[in-house]
Amino acid sequence: MAADDQGVDLARRLSHVRWLAGGTGSGKSTLARALAERHDVLIYDGDRAERDYVGRCTAHGQPYLWALLQAPAARTWNSRSAREIFESMPSLHGETFGFVVGDLLAMPTGRPILVDDFRTLPREVAPLLTWREQAAFLVPTPRFRDRALRARFADAARARANWGDSDHGEALARRLARDDLWDAEVRRQAAELDLPVVPVDGSRDVPDLVDDLAARFRLGRSRR
Repeated sequence: MAADDQGVDLARRLSHVRWLAGGTGSGKSTLARALAERHDVLIYDGDRAERDYVGRCTAHGQPYLWALLQAPAARTWNSRSAREIFESMPSLHGETFGFVVGDLLAMPTGRPILVDDFRTLPREVAPLLTWREQAAFLVPTPRFRDRALRARFADAARARANWGDSDHGEALARRLARDDLWDAEVRRQAAELDLPVVPVDGSRDVPDLVDDLAARFRLGRSRR
C-alpha cells in the first residue's frame, strides 16, 4: 500500500508534465518547439539532458549506459547486429528514466513541462499519468524516418560525432534497423497499456499535429 501511495503522490507531483516520446526521426523536437511557441510550456530536452546523465551514471547503477560510454563509437555501431545494439540500449532497461524524473521534480511547477525524449517507454510513464493522453508516442513510418535520418546525417561532422570513423553508410543502416526494433517495442507496450500511438507518415503538416497534441495534452488556449 505504501508503494501505491508513493506512486499516486509522484503522479500528482508530475501532473503538470506532458510526455512526447516515440521513435527517432518522427519530428518530436519540431513539434515540441511549435507547442512551446503556441502555448506557455517549458521543454525538457532529453537529448540535451542526456549529457548530464553521463556524469551521474555508475557501473553498478547503470551498467548498460556505463558500457556504452566506454566503447568507441565505431565499435558500438559497426561490430554488432541491429538486434544486439537494440538489446544493449540503456533506456530499454530503464536506466535513464530515473534521471528524467529526478530532473522534472527539480523544475518549476508553475507552467506545463513538455518532455521531448525518445528514451521514454510506455511502461515507465504509465504509472505517472493522471489521464491517458498525458503521453503521446509518435511512431514514424520506415520511409519517413529514412528520409529524416539521411537528411540529419548528411552533415559529415554530425555523422562522425555519432559513428566515429566507421563506415557511415553501414552505421546508418544499422541505426535504422535498430530504430525499427525500438518502434515495435513502443507499439507493443502502448497496446498493452492502452496508451496513444500517433503514426507519422508525412501526410499531416506540423500545425495539424500541434493542434492534435495540444488537445490531447490539455494545453488550453493558444497564445496566438
